[in-house]
Amino acid sequence: MPEVVDNKTVFSLLEVTRSIQKTIAERYKSLYWIKAEMNKLNHYTHSGHCYPELVEKKDGKIVAEIRSVLWKTDYQRINQQFLTLLNEPLREGITILFQAGISYDPLHGLSLKIVDIDPTFVLGELEKEKKESIRKLQEEGIFDANKRLPFPTIPKRIAIISVETSKGLSDFFKIINQNPWGYRFECTLYPALLQGDKSVPSIIKQLTVIAERTEAYDMVAIIRGGGGEVGLSSYNNYLLAKSIAIFPIPVLTGIGHSTNETVSEMVAYKNAITPSELADFLIQKFHNFAIPVDEAQRRIVLATQAVFQRESLLLQDFARSLTWNCKSTLSQEKNRFFHLHQHLQLFSRQLLKDRFAELAHSSRLINLANPTQLLKRGFSITRVNGKAITNMDEVKENDLIETQVYNGKINSCVTTKEST
Repeated sequence: MPEVVDNKTVFSLLEVTRSIQKTIAERYKSLYWIKAEMNKLNHYTHSGHCYPELVEKKDGKIVAEIRSVLWKTDYQRINQQFLTLLNEPLREGITILFQAGISYDPLHGLSLKIVDIDPTFVLGELEKEKKESIRKLQEEGIFDANKRLPFPTIPKRIAIISVETSKGLSDFFKIINQNPWGYRFECTLYPALLQGDKSVPSIIKQLTVIAERTEAYDMVAIIRGGGGEVGLSSYNNYLLAKSIAIFPIPVLTGIGHSTNETVSEMVAYKNAITPSELADFLIQKFHNFAIPVDEAQRRIVLATQAVFQRESLLLQDFARSLTWNCKSTLSQEKNRFFHLHQHLQLFSRQLLKDRFAELAHSSRLINLANPTQLLKRGFSITRVNGKAITNMDEVKENDLIETQVYNGKINSCVTTKEST
């Protein structure tokens, strides 16, 4: 009962809270289907109970908030439904349609007691967000912008957005770093949250950092492990998908095993279902470059060997031909020299014989022309004043003349001249 103090009716806090509890219990007797965003799940493993924080947002601002309770048995049943339908457990950061009773406890205050959550509604909300993001990107004409970028022949320098402890990242590194062909990749990790509401600003932040140093990279890879539809819901976010679509270098994604592509995967240059498949894609790019180079190298080696072999055979043929030609030429020249030598010897002998005959004949002629020989034969030489007389007119009567004969000289005086 309330107390009266100074003519004032005073209620205790317990009386007020019990009154509120009674009023709410009488007013809200039924269970209600409510739509809200589960900001935090607050699951306590030691008890198995959850105390979700539920909010409603408008234009990014919280306009309503209330705490709730999800008892262990209800949580286990609902969580199994999520695992079966969505391939992942119930988690925070999603909009849910849940059935709950409204209760008030004097000690714990107002809360909603959740008894059921519809997992199909979560799928519907995700599909609705996905379609809206696609519509906006297509209207802006940027849906295929990243796909239209030229892809490097050898994607060697990779900026990776992932969680360092991600199993998907570990699988990716194992494949590219242990490839049997020895292809070498240069990878730089940009850590980011990859799940939940905070993953969107976290990934966008790292994309912004990479965008300032795109000259250092050939491409960007967003890598995470597997996940169901709910876990990948952030990749349908319009702002994240737009950041990927308009990124200045190719963006590749390997963010899960889901067969239903997210918008971020759709707008990326290349989407691989798993990080392992993404690693295989990059290795194949190296193959596409290396195989023609190896084939060209093989052809060059074969062509070079063929040229050397052909030239070697030609050289051998030429050497044999040169040897035979040299031998033949030497033999011919030797014979020619021998014949020439013989001819020269014969010619020289005949020439000397002819010259000796000519000399003998000349000698005879000279001997015949020798005055001594003429004098021996009875000729004489008459001189006047030391000059041989050839004409009667060269002497006069009474001239002293000298007549030379073979064995001496006769001096006389001209007494008369008589012409013949």
